[in-house]
Amino acid sequence: MQTRPPLKNVSSAEPQWHKRMEEIDSPVDSITLPAADGEGCAQDREWCEARIDGERRRYRFHDYDQIFKVPGLYEEIFYNTLECCSPSRVASLLEELLEDFKVSPGSLRVIDVGAGNGMVGDELQARGVVDELVGLDIIPEAREAAERDRPDLYDDYIVADLTNLPPAAEDKLRKRKFNCLTSVAALGFGDIPALAFARALDLVDEPGWVAFTIKEDFLREEETSGFARLIRRLTNTGVLEMQAYRRFRHRLAVSGEALYYVAMIARKAKPVPGDALRDPN
Repeated sequence: MQTRPPLKNVSSAEPQWHKRMEEIDSPVDSITLPAADGEGCAQDREWCEARIDGERRRYRFHDYDQIFKVPGLYEEIFYNTLECCSPSRVASLLEELLEDFKVSPGSLRVIDVGAGNGMVGDELQARGVVDELVGLDIIPEAREAAERDRPDLYDDYIVADLTNLPPAAEDKLRKRKFNCLTSVAALGFGDIPALAFARALDLVDEPGWVAFTIKEDFLREEETSGFARLIRRLTNTGVLEMQAYRRFRHRLAVSGEALYYVAMIARKAKPVPGDALRDPN
């Protein structure tokens, strides 16, 4: 087991990606956003141009497999250019709640769902939050990027589809006895559907902690993604006991407008109902 001593005085004003970019040998020269046309662009259709080793290439933001192949490109687009702050905000909020509940940060065994290249794991590690840290993502390029840019961060990193999790992978994950789930900037837009989130939550023992973000639009009553109904159902039945609900600016859109998300920290008090694992609605 790796020893992860807590770092003191870590704040959202000093995100860990700043330090990581000093270590990453990135070929990215510059990022250019499309000119605003007054109408904006749907978040899942946004794009930019990146100058990489002198060559201009266009990247759609949700083509993570392509973005993760270039060291430092994800950080340059979302964190340096569009000012994303979600990993540090959620890690700080979880740290605050753990202190309120007198829970040792080092006692958490975390499954980081939609782990990407390890941005959230970096923030958790810096705060001493984790006895064990396992990443999970649906694309192999995410694991490859995490292993390349943040070696030794995760105790294990699983590439799998939570809606069709192989029995061997599920058994491997359950043996970890997770007591915390994190999922930051990954829910919705088809990246992690409501069913996948319900099944990820089922991998966490009770009592456990759940820290996640979601775009505020997905929590509206008329939303068809299923997240609003799932979260309401889990809280109404006592599966989740909500401890913190905070609206914040996730990042800028390519138009320059603010994109608002909601950060939630909850305690998992009961098992996820079996029918919710088949149909979260």
